[in-house]
Amino acid sequence: MSVALLIIDQQQGIDHPKWGPRNNPQAGDVILAVLASWRERDWPVFHIVHRSAEPDSVFWPGQAGYELKAAFQALKGEYLIEKSVPCAFVNNSIEQQLNDLNVESIVIVGAATNNSVESTARTAGNLGFKVTILEDACFCFDKADYFGSKRSAREVHAMSLANLHDEYATVMHSNTYLTKFS
Repeated sequence: MSVALLIIDQQQGIDHPKWGPRNNPQAGDVILAVLASWRERDWPVFHIVHRSAEPDSVFWPGQAGYELKAAFQALKGEYLIEKSVPCAFVNNSIEQQLNDLNVESIVIVGAATNNSVESTARTAGNLGFKVTILEDACFCFDKADYFGSKRSAREVHAMSLANLHDEYATVMHSNTYLTKFS
């Protein structure tokens, strides 16, 4: 069974102060450790970038916020996929590329847990992929709930992971996942 890594929205714009407080400040380092493990094994890596249609967005093409962070640049042989909505499976060729590689299982890391990570995981699960989310390699931001109560990034992250676990994906710590291969 082939497994692919999807790294979501590790663009410079994800660090913009407009997003507010976030959880998992170590997530970038964890993502890089997971990426290094993937590269050692020569497993498929997909870098997912958000290409906004809104000129005032931090993810508008042609400005620094759209660009991948320096540490997350795609290497030769890795895939760079643009998305224009939270889900990485909409309006692009990722599903076909994964199928062409005979990928049955995907691991998702990146941001934001309650947005692009959750949307992508739900769709991937519905498409029949076995999905794993590495909880310490994802992060999100403070957000008010539907009723206007402010929720911390930690609470938003935890609720999003709870929405996904055992229904669309398996959620686990990166160390638990990576020890399966050491």
